[in-house]
Amino acid sequence: MDFLLREWLFISSALGLIFTSFYLGSFPSYEFKDIIPIFLLFVFFIVVKGIENSYFLLRVAYLLEKGKWLSFKLVLITFFLSMFVTIDVSLITMLPVVLSLKVENKENLAILVALTAHVGAALTPFGTPQNLFIYSYYNVNTYDFITSISPFSFGMLLLFSIISLFMDKKNSSVKNKKKDIDKNKAIIYIFLLIIMILSLLRVLPQSVSLFVFAFVLIFDKKSLRVDYPLLLTFVIFVGLTFNIKEMISGSIHQSGHIFLLSSLISQFISNVPTALLFEKFTSNWEALLWGTNVGGFGSLIAALANLITYKLYISYGDQNRAGIFTFKFLFAGYISFFIATVIYFIVFYQ
Repeated sequence: MDFLLREWLFISSALGLIFTSFYLGSFPSYEFKDIIPIFLLFVFFIVVKGIENSYFLLRVAYLLEKGKWLSFKLVLITFFLSMFVTIDVSLITMLPVVLSLKVENKENLAILVALTAHVGAALTPFGTPQNLFIYSYYNVNTYDFITSISPFSFGMLLLFSIISLFMDKKNSSVKNKKKDIDKNKAIIYIFLLIIMILSLLRVLPQSVSLFVFAFVLIFDKKSLRVDYPLLLTFVIFVGLTFNIKEMISGSIHQSGHIFLLSSLISQFISNVPTALLFEKFTSNWEALLWGTNVGGFGSLIAALANLITYKLYISYGDQNRAGIFTFKFLFAGYISFFIATVIYFIVFYQ
């Protein structure tokens, strides 16, 4: 029973894949390009686990707790980090730090950081997979891309910053105990993290992730103890979203409102497949860009980043409060979805 409660997302995704495959009469065929992002994510998890085992994250949490405006600092750090190292990497890096803090409102702070990662990553062409696809497929000018989505990113950043200031006023922290860092391990894994970030940004070839994995496999098997059900959930999720996309693609037409339709469909098949789906039906890249980024707020499957947030909380947070955390996360996500939708209509329908 504990397994069912803990891994309900994995189980429901697997059942969804089976049922939709029987409906279509065939199981989805995975391509090599579908597996590469999941393997990269796997290696990122390993590297962050190594950093965690060195007690570096606890030291960072200790230093953050020493100063004022903890929540505000975390919002700004997450926003700018997600701009340059993508939403997934910023979450994998920042959430373990947040969940290592000794503060009363840790759950709320984790949710705020997760939502901030969405809006920071939305600002750059490479911040999210759907951004990269839209940027390259529609051959968008970089300046036009950033100026188009900037009201969303900076508008929501302003909102989250104000919320963080109120959280700081109410925050009462109990300092983490200062831990002795394993400096050699911390240096090695921070170096490996930099390598992985550079490979994700294609400064280095993505094949370097194989060498990082081989290094850990040989020298530090303890860091291989990551969340494997999460990785399997991603594998299943890729197939499930492919099936759903096949089922609904014939019913989408050009006449639909691209922003609203893409943001709503993202709730069910996630925003990246939605971007791939809508490129067949529209040349309005701005509406699709806004729709898929706003659509990342909301359900757990609206974006892979939401799955990462949920599973990281299960790994680092209080598992007994997983249900409460999920409710809060969904509630905050849909409130953000509504506010971002209002911003869209203010910007484009003045």
